[in-house]
Amino acid sequence: MSENQYFIADISDLRLDKVASDQSHLSRTRIQNLIKKGYITVNGEKTRPGYLLQEGDRVDITIPSPTPVDLIPETMPLSIVYEDKDILVLDKPPGLTVHPAPGHPSHTLVNAILAHCPDLPVIGGSLRPGIVHRLDKDTSGLIIVAKNELAQDDLAAQMKARTIVKKYLVLVKGKLTPEKGAIEAPIGRDPRNRQRMAVVSTGRPARTGYRVLQQWENYTLVEATLETGRTHQIRVHFGAIGFPVMGDVTYGMRSTHLRRQFVHACYVKFRHPGTGECLELESPLPPDLKQALESLTG
Repeated sequence: MSENQYFIADISDLRLDKVASDQSHLSRTRIQNLIKKGYITVNGEKTRPGYLLQEGDRVDITIPSPTPVDLIPETMPLSIVYEDKDILVLDKPPGLTVHPAPGHPSHTLVNAILAHCPDLPVIGGSLRPGIVHRLDKDTSGLIIVAKNELAQDDLAAQMKARTIVKKYLVLVKGKLTPEKGAIEAPIGRDPRNRQRMAVVSTGRPARTGYRVLQQWENYTLVEATLETGRTHQIRVHFGAIGFPVMGDVTYGMRSTHLRRQFVHACYVKFRHPGTGECLELESPLPPDLKQALESLTG
């Protein structure tokens, strides 16, 4: 059921969205959306988020019930790197899809998270409760989950402002030069195969920074830093410059040493949405990727 509340403004010239957010304890983004949809009115009239309240104004707030979604909590082992009341940072194993898709509501990381945190925010019927960013099914490593709506909005804003630092360990075919640089090329749907992404002139801007960590005769281990967050960005960018990711059957090359792409989310740095503290978290290289590197030196 929807929830109704109201308050009377006791001071003038403050923005409606700010005061309503403070009064309701909802995020400002959520409040702005409710105002635009007419769920929040001033003196019975629909208005705009930036309306300046006047003393004595009556503000009515209707919080609609969330759209139900068919998500099934499933108990699975979780590798928890950090957790408090606001956020959860997990070390995702390879082979696990992050979130359900319509018609496929189970056996994903989200299902496991829901079993661990039953009260994750589900906004607008989303199939991605608490998920701020995603990793490909066969990419391992760190993923951040918001445990409440305010944390989700704050982390989403950090993502949009590109202040969250995400680093990946990537093994590519060939001797990559120079040893430090960036790949900057727009990414969009591949016009020849809509199931793939590609570097296309009509795509969205994308930039991947990198530095070489180690080289072998025909391979290079790099630390890649995502400066944007396009779908399959690392795999598309390195493939496009002629240095395909080891084990990537879609954009790179098959490998006899590895059953998945050599991409591991090894490091994140971000501002805690509740305390403002700077958090830096790391994940070691998983066993299958370690073994792949050993096969190069052996």
